[in-house]
Amino acid sequence: MSKKGRVFVRGLTSQTYGLGEFRQQQLAVERVRDDSVVVDNATLAHSGDSEKSRTWWRIGPGDEDFLTQTIQVHFVELPPQSSNHGHGHQNEAAFYILEGRGYEIHDDKRYDWAKDDLVFVHTDSVHRHFNPYDEKALALVVKAKCTWMFMGLIQQGRSGPIEREEEFGPREDWSRIWTPGVLDRKKVIGPSDTVWEDSPLGRVRVITSPGREDARIFSVDAYELDIPAGSRSGKYWKMADEVLYILDGGGYALQWEVEAEIAEKYYARVALEPKRYEITKGDTLYVPQNHICQLFAADGTPLRVFSAQNRVFKHLGYDNVHYLEPAPEYQAAGELSGSPS
Repeated sequence: MSKKGRVFVRGLTSQTYGLGEFRQQQLAVERVRDDSVVVDNATLAHSGDSEKSRTWWRIGPGDEDFLTQTIQVHFVELPPQSSNHGHGHQNEAAFYILEGRGYEIHDDKRYDWAKDDLVFVHTDSVHRHFNPYDEKALALVVKAKCTWMFMGLIQQGRSGPIEREEEFGPREDWSRIWTPGVLDRKKVIGPSDTVWEDSPLGRVRVITSPGREDARIFSVDAYELDIPAGSRSGKYWKMADEVLYILDGGGYALQWEVEAEIAEKYYARVALEPKRYEITKGDTLYVPQNHICQLFAADGTPLRVFSAQNRVFKHLGYDNVHYLEPAPEYQAAGELSGSPS
């Protein structure tokens, strides 16, 4: 994180039209981060922590070494009988509950949550997290905040009066400019709201996706993947980058860089040799843009993974996943293309 302040959006500067050197620098960064990596401890320019609650970042736009700003990752810990400070921001956030239970207050409404739930802080939400119970609560937070910041949606802060109040009229209902019907969408998606399905990727539980119109989130797509001991996921290629959090088990990932050959049209050239990354419970694994990836459960136990990516890629024309080979357990007919999310 910058010593001068919190970085909300990172710039991209080059003396040349091609950005190959920038991409190679980014791809050279270590992609596995564990609990030893705290890139921001939330002591600077963050309004959420209370005296008891704790927030720390693992992936963000201000990181040195820089991975990505399409998906940002941090943790929120609430000790027993505690809460954090309430605040508001225009960007969405998704909280995957790793431990414990508690509830949210969003726009003066209560939403209860427990382990394995995915909780949504909606766009333009005033929110606060509470743990009234006797066990610790811990959440993994994923969000595409830079998307909002890049588009100038930067109105955020603690609750309080506005500046220059005498220059503005009375309160109006902010929700008038929201997508119609969002107030009826779910703010908490639990295991009972989802189903496990066999796919070319493997056994997946899709939590959020463009096709799931009952969930009140528009920026983050998420799923869980369960790989049996000794097995592997499908070998998949997509343009969107991705953050994988290892919920249980261990093993390794293979990632193949895909180079663009710009001839009479774009051609994909896949690296002959992949890079290998060892992973274990509690790690985050970053999969860069335009890569092929495959996961292996190699420690004698099943490998359970939570995946998050920025949905904006799907609106840019990259809404497909191509499978070079399926998971061993999947028996498919026809084309091995599609998406778990």
